[in-house]
Amino acid sequence: MNKHPSEEETLLITMPTGQIIETRIGFPQNAIELKTLAVICHPHPLFGGTMDNKVVYILTSTLRNLGAITVRFNFRGIGKSTGTFDQGIGESEDLVFLINYLQQHYSTKKLWLAGFSFGSFVAFQAHEKVKPERLILIAPAVERWDYQGVISQETKTLIVQGGNDTVVSPPTVIDWVGTLQPAPHFEMIEEADHFFHGFLPHLRETIQTWIAHI
Repeated sequence: MNKHPSEEETLLITMPTGQIIETRIGFPQNAIELKTLAVICHPHPLFGGTMDNKVVYILTSTLRNLGAITVRFNFRGIGKSTGTFDQGIGESEDLVFLINYLQQHYSTKKLWLAGFSFGSFVAFQAHEKVKPERLILIAPAVERWDYQGVISQETKTLIVQGGNDTVVSPPTVIDWVGTLQPAPHFEMIEEADHFFHGFLPHLRETIQTWIAHI
């Protein structure tokens, strides 16, 4: 029987610098062994992005239903997280600290890392240091941020883009995906906008299918 509550709990984690990261941690109901940690990054904090974003919630609930301990958190200066916006650089450093801290705390063996929009940039920036088994990038803002780096052969990557996205250019994302080696699994949800309004169930199904079959 799972000794953890099924609902999420909020934790305020203090970094060595004294900075506080507001996190929300959830435990799967039916997992016998909690081996996987899934960390999800939210969209741009200066444009209303928080860990309560609907796409972040869908990522979180989907990955928890697939057996992972899930962690969503607020970037610097959002909610009870302290600090100020740092163009994704400090945010990715915070993410690396948070992952290392939680992996030790929960003794997990696998890492799934996900991000939406600006959050996908933060996740991409950090992935080489934390080496996730799976990397999920939703509507990556490749025109606005410099997605540089090489995805490890050991990291399985899913990229999902909405075809009617007016915030992130679908053709630019397609071009960028074509440069990646090893090639990620790419899904275009043709009629979806940036926030996947009306297509969140489709997004959930896409993630579930990919996790189950790849």
